[in-house]
Amino acid sequence: MEKGNDFAQRLVLWQKQFGRHGLPWHSRDPYRVWLSEIMLQQTQVSTVLNYYPRFVTAFPDVYALAAADEDEVLGLWQGLGYYSRARNLHKAAKQVVNEFGGEFPRDRLHLQMLCGVGRSTAAAIAAFCFNARESILDGNVKRVLCRVFALDGNLNAKSFEQLLWQTAESLLPQEGKDMPAYIQGLMDLGATICKRSKPVCTACPMGDICLARAQDRIALLPRKKTQVAVKDMPMYWLVMRDQSGSIFLSKRPANGIWGGLWCVPCADSLTALYELAALFDLPADDLNADGEFLHRLTHRQLHIFPYHAQMSVSLHRNLQGISGEWVSPQHLADYGIPKPLHNYLNHFQGLLF
Repeated sequence: MEKGNDFAQRLVLWQKQFGRHGLPWHSRDPYRVWLSEIMLQQTQVSTVLNYYPRFVTAFPDVYALAAADEDEVLGLWQGLGYYSRARNLHKAAKQVVNEFGGEFPRDRLHLQMLCGVGRSTAAAIAAFCFNARESILDGNVKRVLCRVFALDGNLNAKSFEQLLWQTAESLLPQEGKDMPAYIQGLMDLGATICKRSKPVCTACPMGDICLARAQDRIALLPRKKTQVAVKDMPMYWLVMRDQSGSIFLSKRPANGIWGGLWCVPCADSLTALYELAALFDLPADDLNADGEFLHRLTHRQLHIFPYHAQMSVSLHRNLQGISGEWVSPQHLADYGIPKPLHNYLNHFQGLLF
């Protein structure tokens, strides 16, 4: 316990002097903290800095977000990836308004009832906003704990994760007032000092008590996770434009790649693309290939093959019951569309939006 107290005291003092300050989401407002925590999941701070201000401007409070249309939320999220986060964010805002009277719960367990909020995210909100003595355990924190205390185990194993949680909870400051600086310190230490590669050990407040450093095991801890194989996935796009220049978009299913976003009709093979085009009375000879390009997702390498076609007025009016909308170029920005489609329409089709 003495080492735990020493760890907390060192971290709080270090964060106040050397940690990151002035980020736009540094706040005691649970709405802003929650929003930033969701955005920062598996996303770098530098990226979130480009999205967070626009999001807060569009939805300044939880009531505004709850009342928003899902397409508007997804549109602002475009490019951040992991779109289930945006859908859960919208659902959680409605929960806060409808189930909690517009006030965020003050404790971790109730915060975990919100869609998309896990234990670590809930703990961060409770600690930052309400001084709750709760620990977070994201990838950065796991790395810090594994190195400082020479904890060696399989990060994919539940038993080892439980050990990390127990360790994290044993290190908490005794005073609630220290929790915001402590939790921010954990984030800052892992992000700026105890980095995955090229850690700055000479600037670390734990340098003289770090067991991995003493044992010359910095490069070995934590053990690398077993990498999930990246699968190649072909995707054929049917890019249809009518005589006015409008493009046909349909909304993708909530589950799967780009869930809930608007996209051109997609197929998984050229044969399926021809069958899809036939529903619009488009013969294969009327489809023009633009050439393959790649787009990397976390566990997928998309091989995208766009085929475009110019639609006649009669075909525009006769869509065979296909669900979708014709969207003019000047209104494309109002729709949440996948980043690669946004880039394709800009650079290859000459649509600036």
